Amino acid sequence: MNAPPENEVCSICHGHFNAPCQSNCSHWFCGNCIMLVWRHGSTLRPCKCPLCRRPISLLVPSEETVRSRNDATVSEVLHDVETYNRVFGGQSSGLIQRMQDLPFLLRRLLREMMDPQRTLPLVIRARVYIALILSAIYIISPIDIIPEGVLGVIGLLDDLLIALICFLHVAALYRSVLYSRHGGS
Repeated sequence: MNAPPENEVCSICHGHFNAPCQSNCSHWFCGNCIMLVWRHGSTLRPCKCPLCRRPISLLVPSEETVRSRNDATVSEVLHDVETYNRVFGGQSSGLIQRMQDLPFLLRRLLREMMDPQRTLPLVIRARVYIALILSAIYIISPIDIIPEGVLGVIGLLDDLLIALICFLHVAALYRSVLYSRHGGS
């Protein structure tokens, strides 16, 4: 299930999570707490994670929070999170930021693809499978841009580059799904 660890508390208020949200750096916060951090600084820029200081470009509410949408305070927090994601979630980020987001996005994507209760759009699921299959075929095939037989270990660079591009593409696809679910129009 998509929820914060049971034994942890919000690092901002040091209390039990209330409407928990996970940031793109994988840290969990109360939805209201992280919105207060954002409003306390410049609302024109994404807030930085209080733990690792990375810019937060996407906030994903827990499933429990989304199910509690009928509660007035939770509804207000979800509205604020959607506004935050609408403002900062669709911005293009640099390569470093995308690589830092890889573990968060790939871990969530894997959980979502393995869970039969979750509904990942068929088109996205097909694109993920196609990208993974084509990358695997290239990596396994003896035909390479930089042949391993001639250049040895250096020849593995093109395989690593193809794998990285595949993972970045798959993460971008899943990020677009999260963005449309939690903030996109």
